[in-house]
Amino acid sequence: MRMRLYDYWRSSAAYRLRIAFNLKQVDIDLEEVDLHPAVRAHLSEPYAGINPQRRVPALATETGLFNQSMAILEWIEETWADPPLLPRDPDMRLRSRAFAQTVACDIHPLNTPAVLGELRHRFGADQADLDAWYGHWICRGFGALETEISLSGGSFLFGDQPSFAEIALVPQMYNARRFKIDVSAFPKLVEIDAACQQLPAFRAAAPDAVRPS
Repeated sequence: MRMRLYDYWRSSAAYRLRIAFNLKQVDIDLEEVDLHPAVRAHLSEPYAGINPQRRVPALATETGLFNQSMAILEWIEETWADPPLLPRDPDMRLRSRAFAQTVACDIHPLNTPAVLGELRHRFGADQADLDAWYGHWICRGFGALETEISLSGGSFLFGDQPSFAEIALVPQMYNARRFKIDVSAFPKLVEIDAACQQLPAFRAAAPDAVRPS
């Protein structure tokens, strides 16, 4: 059985896993779950039967159905050894994980369609309010990361190859630009994102590369 990733082309969390599978050169099938507000396929009963959390991504394997992108990312790393997606040094491994979780736990959850929808429908936020909210949390998180990181001397944040850190950063950088946030205040993050864009694994995982026709 080929693995199936329940995916949405603009989902940051799904984008992370597409990058990771590409880096490991593991072939998977993508099955679109349309999160567009006019469709909201993730809330449908058919998909709820697959993933009770009604979120993407979810990964179907021979042994079961798994969800939560960062947990799946750890599983990918444990299942396929090469290339490693974490540095060898324990302290650097911690730093890479912490960087990734700053994005995945502190920035991204505050800006999901579910949160923005609640702000709009429950609290009457208009588009300008939503844009300001989105920009605030991106800039706050990116500002902290820009201050904390010290480029390792390698090509990437924690060595000479991408790690969990870049896998989390690149989708969030895509989101920032999509919402027209000026990222020039974060030159180190911009530099790393640009380095990642040179790699086929990142380019092939990009939203425009997997967008349904």
